[in-house]
Amino acid sequence: MPLGAGAVGTPVSALRRGQVAHTAENPIEDLKAQIATEPLALVALFVSAEADFDKTIAEAQEQFAGTDVVACTTAGEIGMSGYENGLIVGIGFPAAHFVSTSILIEDLKNESSQVLVDRIALSQVAMRDANPRMQQGFAFLVVDGLSLREDTLTAAIAPALRDLPLFGGSAGDGTTFERTLVSLNGRVRNDAAVLTLVLTDYRTRVFSIDHLVPTDAQMVVTEADPARRIVKSINAEPAAREYARIVGKDPEQLDQFTFASHPVVVRFGGTHHVRAIQQVNDNGELVFFSAIDEGMVLTVARPDNMAAHLERKLQDLGRGGRPADILGCDCILRRIEAEQTQLTHRISQILRDHRVTGFSTYGEQIGTLHVNHTMTGVAIYADEPED
Repeated sequence: MPLGAGAVGTPVSALRRGQVAHTAENPIEDLKAQIATEPLALVALFVSAEADFDKTIAEAQEQFAGTDVVACTTAGEIGMSGYENGLIVGIGFPAAHFVSTSILIEDLKNESSQVLVDRIALSQVAMRDANPRMQQGFAFLVVDGLSLREDTLTAAIAPALRDLPLFGGSAGDGTTFERTLVSLNGRVRNDAAVLTLVLTDYRTRVFSIDHLVPTDAQMVVTEADPARRIVKSINAEPAAREYARIVGKDPEQLDQFTFASHPVVVRFGGTHHVRAIQQVNDNGELVFFSAIDEGMVLTVARPDNMAAHLERKLQDLGRGGRPADILGCDCILRRIEAEQTQLTHRISQILRDHRVTGFSTYGEQIGTLHVNHTMTGVAIYADEPED
């Protein structure tokens, strides 16, 4: 059975967390000393875009030989002090309480959905049969954030997971948007993803949060290139110019801060989901982080206070027992908004206090959806559940 809680209000740690500057002389050796204090079932590495990713992964293969190592590049790291940059963040999953299996999904543009679904189903059945005492679990996905395939990938694999809830993040490249990579056991790839199935005897809870409130301002996508996630016109007007008019901005001054503070959402069923804008291209078109299509109705949203909202939502995860650790995938637009609104320090403090570790992403996955401007993650509880 899982270990009980320690001091009142201080749960026993479930994960082994570490971080090191990517400029350190032996970063992975240093990281191993921090997190490999016992046998590990899995190691996850979130690697700054400033680091030499290929060299980092080669060193990880040597240092963590015999243990699955999943890694990706980031748009910033979430470490021991909250928002960080220039780090390699490592998370170890102790073998005493976790089992996992990871699948490298290559060539996303040509991947056969049925073959992939079969692989996932067989892997999950085998893992459950071999570990009957592990009743909780989740699926963690890291995917090339420039692949443009996150939407179809999550829609294909989530149903195959049955009762394993899926969350994840799209690998980043700072704010450069040029080269995003994932890796499994030394194999570095783009146009790829790594899906990790995790079972544990700890309680877990997968979640997704955002702090955006829809307004009455709406617009219709009248011309688009869905394959490239490009909107060419809105309301039959050039896209960037019309978006700027609706949000009250100069079309020549649109930037990441504008997109972070004036996000757009689309309604699916009874819920709004963000369709975040990445940039304006040279043709005055809007390039999005996630799926877009002609006829889609976009609603401008306004951000709530992100720090207050984050504190409230993370407190909610602690009802019935505080999480020992939280693995989080946090959209780069949230980090940009925090900088713009001078909330970076406060949000970092909240992330630190709630033991959130992870990375800033180019998009997030939750269930069958690829979303933006959210934090997705899993809370892991090392105490006994309350009756």
